[in-house]
Amino acid sequence: MKLRKIILLLVITLLGHTLFAQAKNEVKVLQINIWQEGTVVPNGFPAIADEIIAKHADVVLFSEVRNYKGTDFIQRILTELKAKGAIYFGQSSDAKLDVGFISKYPIESQHALYEKDSTMGGVLKSKIKIGKRSFVCYSLHLDYTNYACYLPRGYDGVTWKKLDRPVSDVGTIIEANRKSKRDEAIQDVLSDVEKEDQSQSFIIAGDFNEPSHLDWTLATKDLFDHRGAVVPWDCSVLLEKAGFIDSFRQLYPNPVSHPGFTYPAFNKDVPIEKLAWAPTADDRDRIDYVYYRSKKPLKPVKANIVGPVETVKYGQKQEKDSEDNFLLPEGVWPTDHKAMLVMFKF
Repeated sequence: MKLRKIILLLVITLLGHTLFAQAKNEVKVLQINIWQEGTVVPNGFPAIADEIIAKHADVVLFSEVRNYKGTDFIQRILTELKAKGAIYFGQSSDAKLDVGFISKYPIESQHALYEKDSTMGGVLKSKIKIGKRSFVCYSLHLDYTNYACYLPRGYDGVTWKKLDRPVSDVGTIIEANRKSKRDEAIQDVLSDVEKEDQSQSFIIAGDFNEPSHLDWTLATKDLFDHRGAVVPWDCSVLLEKAGFIDSFRQLYPNPVSHPGFTYPAFNKDVPIEKLAWAPTADDRDRIDYVYYRSKKPLKPVKANIVGPVETVKYGQKQEKDSEDNFLLPEGVWPTDHKAMLVMFKF
């Protein structure tokens, strides 16, 4: 009798999700770098679940999943969410993959693009269905080395040490950037997308560890310590050429009024020195993204930065100095990045 009740409960739950999905024509996508699973910030782990619930995310793409000490982050966060009344689906990922994915909808298939010992960064591909619409979601955390956007700020992108002088020559910046594995990873993702049924809708989201060419423009060349550099950053250029759209920039095309900085974020519960990697520079950038491509109707109708309004500039707390729209933390903010929450209609 007890087994029958359990089976009946599971059937009712799955049926409820199916009916709910059929009635929906929107999806809220949350992309968040969780800074070593929230372990750096006191009470950071439960705060991750609090933010997911409060922001009503339908799917969540994580960066910096570590599975510390043999633990399983995905199963832990699913348990934490369930204990707080929220049901999500997710599959465990390898500790070295560094990314994760959960959804309010059952995951039909999931696999990593790279072997666990790859130096290419983390890429996790997941398929879900919302009603009759099929989505292919890629959760990314790209190579953090050769962080070339530090060069104009007067810091080395490999050692993170201060340089004798800033480097603003675009050719030198791009040459240094291409020593990373980021552009190769994006090309691999795009090749994988092309192998798929193109009637599906595609979402690519994550911490790219690289700015966008839509942000380093003529309009911003003398702002944010760009030092005159107008840089065609590889990852964003490749995605744009492949027909992928930067959801945030689509809704907020002005990088001066809406810079959309996601890193570094101020965090009241963390000493400022842990947040400032280039303490004598304004190294703020938008490096966390939600891209999409779809032959069927799909458009972003809202894009919010999630996290504190304050940033870090010249090693100090910087009060809000943009027109960006924020969704504030519920309490503890679990990371040194800001998250992106995008609502799509279809």
